[in-house]
Amino acid sequence: MNEVVRWTRERHKMIPKKAIIVILISHHDSLPNEDALSPKEYQLLSNLISRRAPCNLLFFGLKPQFLDLAALNTEGTTIFLEDDSEKLKTQLPKGMGIYLVKNHEKAGKGFELLEHARKHPSCGLQVGLITESGCKLALKGLPEAVHGRKWDVIVIDGPSGDQPEAPGRMGTIYTAARLAHMGVNADVFVHDTDRMIEKWYSWEFLCHENLVSSKGKLWHFRVAAHSGSDRFCSQSAVQIL
Repeated sequence: MNEVVRWTRERHKMIPKKAIIVILISHHDSLPNEDALSPKEYQLLSNLISRRAPCNLLFFGLKPQFLDLAALNTEGTTIFLEDDSEKLKTQLPKGMGIYLVKNHEKAGKGFELLEHARKHPSCGLQVGLITESGCKLALKGLPEAVHGRKWDVIVIDGPSGDQPEAPGRMGTIYTAARLAHMGVNADVFVHDTDRMIEKWYSWEFLCHENLVSSKGKLWHFRVAAHSGSDRFCSQSAVQIL
């Protein structure tokens, strides 16, 4: 069955409602290769970045494969956002930057924060700086080099979000959606979409109508520029009971 079709059917079966640091060097052997992309997932990203380069490329999370993908963005701007301060020691090639972003809510609070977003207008799609947002999901600690730039490609694969007590990706997906609407036809990728948080929040803020392709656990959305509406999706949100 086509993965996008399966994704559409699955969404109706849901039961729950309820400081710049730039380091110049040449290798990345010290980075752990946790939760690597599959060959097909990597190829999907590689093809898109190659087509859009040079571009503004933003990664939430840092892993060796992302450094290889970033190398395709010759003469473009590439920034990594990480919650693990140890990874800021990673040796990056010239022209790439890495920033520490903390204050991610625990993955176990995913349902509670989704309820908050649906009840509070401050979590709608609004014009203005995300650093001044009143929404609990907004990552307000982003440097100006991130929130002040129009991004062409955004890749979400961090923080880990693999346990209820681990930092979750709720704010990452929400913030990425806000940033994507500042650009023009931004391509947004979400990894680990076999997990509930990644599914729920992708449906809520990146939207079914924007899903253009998928490979394995990687979903690819194309998000148009902000149209003036305060809604992320033109269709009704998936009802998570």
